[in-house]
Amino acid sequence: MLSPTADPIVAIATAPGRGAVGIVRVSGRDVAPLARALTGRALAPRVATFGPFREADGSPIDHGLAIHFPAPHSYTGEDVLELQAHGGPVVLQLLLQRCLQAAAETDPTTGAERLPHLRLARPGEFTERAFLNGKLDLAQAEAVMDLIDASTESAARSASRSLAGAFSQQIHALVDGLIQLRMLIEATLDFPEEEIDVLSTHDVRGQLSNLKQMLAGVQARARQGALLREGIQVVIAGQPNAGKSSLLNALAGAELAIVTPIAGTTRDVVQQTIQIEGVPLRVLDTAGLRESEDEVERIGIARAWAHIADADAVLLLHDLTRMQTPEYATEDAAIAATMAEKLPASVPVIHLWNKRDAAPCAAVPDGGIALSARTGEGLDALRARLLQVVGWQAGAGDGLFIARERHLQALARAAGHLQAAGAHLEGPAPMLDLLAEELRLAQNALAEITGEFTADDLLGVIFARFCIGK
Repeated sequence: MLSPTADPIVAIATAPGRGAVGIVRVSGRDVAPLARALTGRALAPRVATFGPFREADGSPIDHGLAIHFPAPHSYTGEDVLELQAHGGPVVLQLLLQRCLQAAAETDPTTGAERLPHLRLARPGEFTERAFLNGKLDLAQAEAVMDLIDASTESAARSASRSLAGAFSQQIHALVDGLIQLRMLIEATLDFPEEEIDVLSTHDVRGQLSNLKQMLAGVQARARQGALLREGIQVVIAGQPNAGKSSLLNALAGAELAIVTPIAGTTRDVVQQTIQIEGVPLRVLDTAGLRESEDEVERIGIARAWAHIADADAVLLLHDLTRMQTPEYATEDAAIAATMAEKLPASVPVIHLWNKRDAAPCAAVPDGGIALSARTGEGLDALRARLLQVVGWQAGAGDGLFIARERHLQALARAAGHLQAAGAHLEGPAPMLDLLAEELRLAQNALAEITGEFTADDLLGVIFARFCIGK
């Protein structure tokens, strides 16, 4: 629980700008006196009450809904007051300032300040208090921001499942299994005189094997969930006039990039986020790769290579209508060789042979995809290949939970400790003390995901990325 001396906080909880409704949120130990000062009446718990929000002299700032959520039945676990007013930025600022002013005023019924030390909330502080007060675990708290930031329907649904506790439940099931196994091993270490063969009596090897299988399943779903959250960066590269901008437009279904027959039309990166089966892809159209005397074009080419180096996948575009031209083929081979040198083996390069509509009989090398950015031929095959190379499983969106890179790292550490634990069971004399230690480390790694075993500095980093008012 939060310390009883924790300051009450207030913030505008809706996005900046104009809107039909704006919300000012207050969280603290006892917000009822503040609610009376702002509305002129006592508020029934969890009932929306319509009326004026009043200045100190009784004049109305605005008319709207006030809702009081008494602790612990609120988002933060503290008393919460929500004021729903018209969504103009000036109105909300006036209401925010009135909350701060009224909190410091003396309550005529008690003679004390209504809500002492009320201050503006830090980014993510409402959700941080929900976590500290046990209303959410850390994975659920992160899912709040993931739900807000979701760029596809599948990502939003997966974040909602994580917020409801789907991911946390699987982590807790693993932790419970580890605790049960640790109890058996540590009891044997504590009472060796009992001479019970715990390995065979309680099938320790079988239990450990089941935990490994459960963890592998969670890892697989978490990797899919991370794809939904993070997406992938796909860079379209190739020589000038290969059709890179046309391909971006075809994938996006909109005329985003300028397309002309003039080589070097694209000078800077054009980016668009698309989705394939709910997986977000940030597709970048880059300048044509070639030697150039034009200073601006050279800068664009340098940026293209920089983005290629950071890509999760590269679409190397070739021109079927020019593939028999010696000069073009030589330059194409040089680009492919440079790319192979610069990119790690883990980054897939998909070779695309464009302008199939203009060269319908041209042969395409094995492994390449023939397509036409102009007619759309081959785009479905490209979409399927992209999902394949990033490890997306068809139909995996149903039942997934959202995941982050830190979750994947924690799961990988836990898997490593379970693997090491299994090694300590081998041989004629199993090392139970080392086995117990590996199980403890695996449990700690999993507990980092839900926040039961997490450094304070990590919490600061996580909640600092939230918006103010959430």
